[in-house]
Amino acid sequence: MAAKRFPRSGVAAPHYLASVAGLTALARGGNAMDAAIAANLALGVVAPYLCGYGGDVFAVVWDGELHGYLGSGRSPAAATIDEVRSRAQTDTMPYFGPHSVTVPGAVAGWFDLLGRWGTRSFGDLAEAALAYAEDGFELTPTGAAFLGGSVSLYDGFPALRAAYQDVEAGQTIRQPGLARTIATLAADGPDAYYQGPIGEAIVETVQSLGGVLTPEDVAAYEGRFAQPLRAPYRDVEIAELPPQTQGIAALEAMRILDGFALPEDGPGRHHLLIEASKLALEDRNEYVSDRAAMTVTPDEMLTADWIEARRARIDPEHATTPAPGEAHVGGTAYLCAADADGLLVSLIQSNFMAFGSGVHVPEWGINLNNRGASFTLDPMSVNVLAPAKLPMHTLMPAMALRDGEPTIVFGTMGGDSQAQIHVQLLAHMIDDDTDPQDALDAPRWYLQPSTWTLRAEPQFTPAWFDAMGALGHDPKRTGRIDTGTGHAHAIKRTAGGYAVATEPRAEGAALGL
Repeated sequence: MAAKRFPRSGVAAPHYLASVAGLTALARGGNAMDAAIAANLALGVVAPYLCGYGGDVFAVVWDGELHGYLGSGRSPAAATIDEVRSRAQTDTMPYFGPHSVTVPGAVAGWFDLLGRWGTRSFGDLAEAALAYAEDGFELTPTGAAFLGGSVSLYDGFPALRAAYQDVEAGQTIRQPGLARTIATLAADGPDAYYQGPIGEAIVETVQSLGGVLTPEDVAAYEGRFAQPLRAPYRDVEIAELPPQTQGIAALEAMRILDGFALPEDGPGRHHLLIEASKLALEDRNEYVSDRAAMTVTPDEMLTADWIEARRARIDPEHATTPAPGEAHVGGTAYLCAADADGLLVSLIQSNFMAFGSGVHVPEWGINLNNRGASFTLDPMSVNVLAPAKLPMHTLMPAMALRDGEPTIVFGTMGGDSQAQIHVQLLAHMIDDDTDPQDALDAPRWYLQPSTWTLRAEPQFTPAWFDAMGALGHDPKRTGRIDTGTGHAHAIKRTAGGYAVATEPRAEGAALGL
């Protein structure tokens, strides 16, 4: 029997048109970063309910060494607790609207990443995105379901609703304003966004709705390269981005689990994964924010004493209920790419909740993020709103390394669920040595930290639900579309190339050459 042949380069993304854009970049001689950016630019057009040109971008990159990139912006310099309370007439941080907008980092991030690792110009890589925006693309049933479910959140935002309302599967969607943005970026670069007409329009739109964003806030934006955090699990090392991201939560959960011999896949195993995830998310809520605001360092959260104290709180026979925390739901796009020269890219991009803040800039077709919704107006919280502060960020692309070399590139969308899904995927791929596609196909659960409600996909058996209930979890079944279960993708290095896997819950594709 002939040995299985694996592609020598590949890309996986949550919409097939984006995967095709990434593969086209590879086929034209581009590398993994070119493919990732081409796919991301296309996703911002064909899946605006997951990501876009008004959001943020994060990446973990391997080029023989491990690198991280954090591409998210700060709150406006005039954003104070009193200012938001007065203008928004609320005692809680708004989820939507102008006060939830932070300076978008994705555009600068795309140019930063291409400047360091890319081989093709932004204009070349944006060809597919520009065509989809200008000429249109056909909306799929899955896309129509996401659009319909998301637009209903934005009753108070007529500009956004006008751009996306009343669309059905099979319709062609055109976005001329967004096409103008893409063409302008290709011609003039990121300065057009941060110091030019696009940024001016963003500021004018936010201020017209009562926000405090200024041209100076936008012009001051800078992305940040950073070393990923690493922590051992079994015979591998997991690499996640440092705070302000919640990557530390996945590392803490895996370190806790490393002290257990996991049972075979079933209720006993899932109980341990859930309990470890609860502890990690509880610490995330308590300690993780803008690194400058944290009183506990990430290294402290991974020390043996810290991990052992948490591990000791797990009861193998019964669920615990930590104090409730803030909820962070997700509308995000994760993708990954690899090439024949060994460049690996784990990238995630988001407007945060669906279309983001609801603030739409019509002349440029941009939906602005609502990442500021991660802040709180509670002055005792580490994540309290403050001027020019980075919010705690749910985005967390990742890799797993064995003997100092990457073996798996992986990640997912899903807000609070992201760290939990990392835990589930790693248990499959590391403990069970499961093929990455089989790991993605397996049913998932997730916790909602605001109540610690456990939601699980109906693919779990009735006996599983009964057993988890007996352990004190009271699981609730998810619906057909539930972003809490994530859209994950993975690439595993093999002796002959790469095994590229895509999320069955999305409408993406895993493609290779």
